[in-house]
Amino acid sequence: MKKQENKRGEMGERPWLRAALAVLRGGILACGTAAVLAAACLISAGAMGERWLTGVVPGACVAGSLLGGLYAVGRTGRRSLAVGLGTGVTLFLLLLCVGLLAYDAAGLEREGAGTLCACLCGGGLAGVLSLPRKKKRRR
Repeated sequence: MKKQENKRGEMGERPWLRAALAVLRGGILACGTAAVLAAACLISAGAMGERWLTGVVPGACVAGSLLGGLYAVGRTGRRSLAVGLGTGVTLFLLLLCVGLLAYDAAGLEREGAGTLCACLCGGGLAGVLSLPRKKKRRR
């Protein structure tokens, strides 16, 4: 098979592989960001009641998938909405895996749908923010 050339004329991997790797890297970055944001809020949880903690996790998921989605879209340069949503799905799957490893149970019963929506919203927002702008025509 013939390898494809990238913009610089160098031989590289296929575009779908580059996009998949960017989504995976963005998901890992999003997971790290969400964990750091949630940990920062949980450290200060001594001042908060438990009712406030239910809003911390979706907020951290939105912020993490937004940051990871912006990274992934910047790396691929095309199909920004699909890459952003893929990053959100990757973050959700990583959170499920961590939940299964740490607690021996999937967290889908209690707040799984809310977490999935938060991850998809952040990733979708990153995709929409990265869409190319249409140039205004001057008369």
